[in-house]
Amino acid sequence: MKHAALIMSLIALLALPVPLSAMPAIDIEAAVGGWRQSPGGYFSYDSDDRLDIESLLDYDDETRLFGRVKIGMPLVIPNIYLMASPMEFKETAITDDFYEFGDIVITPGFKFQSKLVLDQYDVGLYYDIPLLETATLNRLNIELGLNARIYDAEASVTQKTVPGIDVRESEQETVLVPMVYLGVCVRPIERLALEGEFRGMSYSDSDLYSLIGRVKVKAIGPFFGAAGYRYEAGESHDWDLEFDVDFAGPFLEAGVEF
Repeated sequence: MKHAALIMSLIALLALPVPLSAMPAIDIEAAVGGWRQSPGGYFSYDSDDRLDIESLLDYDDETRLFGRVKIGMPLVIPNIYLMASPMEFKETAITDDFYEFGDIVITPGFKFQSKLVLDQYDVGLYYDIPLLETATLNRLNIELGLNARIYDAEASVTQKTVPGIDVRESEQETVLVPMVYLGVCVRPIERLALEGEFRGMSYSDSDLYSLIGRVKVKAIGPFFGAAGYRYEAGESHDWDLEFDVDFAGPFLEAGVEF
């Protein structure tokens, strides 16, 4: 969460108005919102045993804050897209079977606590398709670029089988994943925008995808509100922490454009 606080502070700073003389011809869009995250899938660590997120670990839906900033740069400098999306799930469960997780064995009949953290930080560089927005009278814009996603992941299991003695195993990884980025904006009227975003990559034994759909309404002055749906899916056998997970749900956000 320290990383999330740092990114959110950066977003807040970038959202502050600045003199045009200091940042000529730069457009900024900044937003903060809440995303309802419904988890599914499984993960494992140094074992063939899969810890199912729903049927075994019993994770509930969680609502987490997220933030994003888009910076439209002048001339031929690529535009910048920053986004921070924390995710954390923790629950206590009980099982009727044995499961290996790293160096420990989850024993049936005893409660155990598990935690999964999969914080995501995106840094993207992109260009608008030249003259498309002008040719369509500001009705359509398409963005193409590259996205670097940092996964700050942690999974842990703790179980007490003997009074006063806990057995615990955890794995923490920070991984940088390059992705392609595609953004589409359709603006049927001046104050209404329909937006879609895709980020993804596939190589070796890893497939990671992100889809965001957003309806954005401009309210008063530079302020806007938006509602949408977000779907994140990932499968990887390249990391020590193996997983096949998905997270999906609606979100609301508020922001400014200037």
